[in-house]
This record gives sequence, C-alpha cells and structure tokens, in this order.
Amino acid sequence: MNQATTSQIPAAPLAWERLEALLHRVSKPGRYVGGEYNSVHKSWEETAFHVCLAFPDLYDLGMSNFALAILYEIINQEADVLAERTYLPAPDMLEQLTAAGIPLYTLESYRPVAAFDLLGISVAYEQLYTNALLLMDQAGLPVRAAARDARYPLVIGGGHGAFNPEPLTAFFDAFVIGEGEEIILEVIDVLRPLKAGPRAEQLHALAQIPGLYVPSLYRASYTATGQLAALEPTIPAAPPRIAKRIVGTLPPTPIKQLVPNIDVVHNRGVVQIQRGCTRGCRFCQAGAINRPVRE
Repeated sequence: MNQATTSQIPAAPLAWERLEALLHRVSKPGRYVGGEYNSVHKSWEETAFHVCLAFPDLYDLGMSNFALAILYEIINQEADVLAERTYLPAPDMLEQLTAAGIPLYTLESYRPVAAFDLLGISVAYEQLYTNALLLMDQAGLPVRAAARDARYPLVIGGGHGAFNPEPLTAFFDAFVIGEGEEIILEVIDVLRPLKAGPRAEQLHALAQIPGLYVPSLYRASYTATGQLAALEPTIPAAPPRIAKRIVGTLPPTPIKQLVPNIDVVHNRGVVQIQRGCTRGCRFCQAGAINRPVRE
C-alpha cells in the first residue's frame, strides 16, 4: 500500500514530460493522456469547488459508464465548479506510476486526485469494491475514512453497488442512495462554504441531505450470522431511514458526449429514452433499483 500523505503529494499538475516517459512502456497509452473530443477544461484558479469523478476500473469500461457522463456534464454546467475524471490504470501502468512516484491524476489537467475537494467514486457493481480501495491508495489517500481529515478530498460513493454500502462503510465518507443527478448539486452547495472546515462539520451537514448516508454518524448492529439487524443514528440531524433518491424527470441526454481515445466496451453514443423497467422480475436487481419507470 502507498503511504503518501498530502504533504508529499503536489497540488500542481503533473508535467507532461514525466508522463510521456512512461507511455511507451505500457499497453494502450491512450487510456492515460486525456484530451478527448468534448472533454471540459476549466481554470482551477477561477473555480471555487473541484470535483474528481472516478470509475474504479479500466478506462475502457469507465468511458462506457453513462452515469458518469451525465454527472460530468451536469457539474461542469455550473460556472464556479470544475469536474474532471480519473480511472484505475491497468497493472502495467500502476507499476510505472508507483516506480516513478506519480500519484493518480485526472485526465483533464493531470492534477493529483488528492488535490480535489470531492472524490466521487462510481460503485456500479460489487466487483469494484476492492478496486475502489486500490484507487484511493494509488491517489495517496488513507484508505480508511477515519484516517482522512479535511486535508483530503471527501470521498462519496454512488451507483448500484452502493445500495448495499455496509461492506464499504469503513472506507467511504458518504454514499448516495439512489439517483445522483439532483443530489450531486446539493452536495456541492453544502460543501462549497465548508470545504476549509473540519471534516466532522462537513459530514454533519451532508447527513441532512435526503438520500445521503454518512456511515460514521450511525451505529450498525448485526445478527449472529452477520446480517444487518439495525442502523441507528448517533446524532439528531441524521435521519433514522435513508430514502432512495428518485429523479422525477429524466435529465437531458448529454449533448457533448466524450469521444474515447481508444476502442472501449460500448463504443457508441447513448440516448436515454427511458429509465426503469415495466416487467418487475423479482430476481432482477437493476429492475428494482431503477423503478419507477420514466420516459
């Protein structure tokens, strides 16, 4: 595990020359250079809040994730907010970055992930649980949430895998339960004036947003077989139940969709005409999570 601290991680962008020296040693270097058609490049100094959107798997998979594409466009429509992207490098690039002492960076500005105010990690499915921890470690963040104070980005998870957040509660500061198009802007509005404040103050404020689960403000109890028995808030501001966030009206499909540098898993544009399923099969997780049907 990397043991870097914020004092060791520069806030300045990675110099292109350092990155270029690694690219001939790895497969598919287009994963790591950014500059995609329609990528958004904003001034760090002229924006008040900085968000890193992360998919904890290869660029080839993350660029096919439509949820991140929606959030990327929504956040960057805010004049004083910046959103950039990062993905988990392949093992050959992880080895090169570690040997060169280069922490995980974003593709838009090559800035270290640890320099951002908020790190949003898409937990699209359970197989990404351990990848998310590797991504934090590669970024130079303490993996356990209790070890991260306000010097580090606040780490929020979301996506279908976050509907069972308990396996990850020791590592994430908060989870979005449900759909993120509206709640992401509420999170930014709450954190913007508090970004220089204590982490506890940030978490207490976030707990009051409907649909946001802040594990450190709850006490979980389990049965003898390890099943969750109860979840009790430890402060009055934390609701006893966290209701799933549902977007009443589907957001517009991103107009300026990113064009990948390489062939990716879903190598096509996406137009969302419906969310949810009318069939209601009892075995289907996605069908249950995405209800109600909206067109």
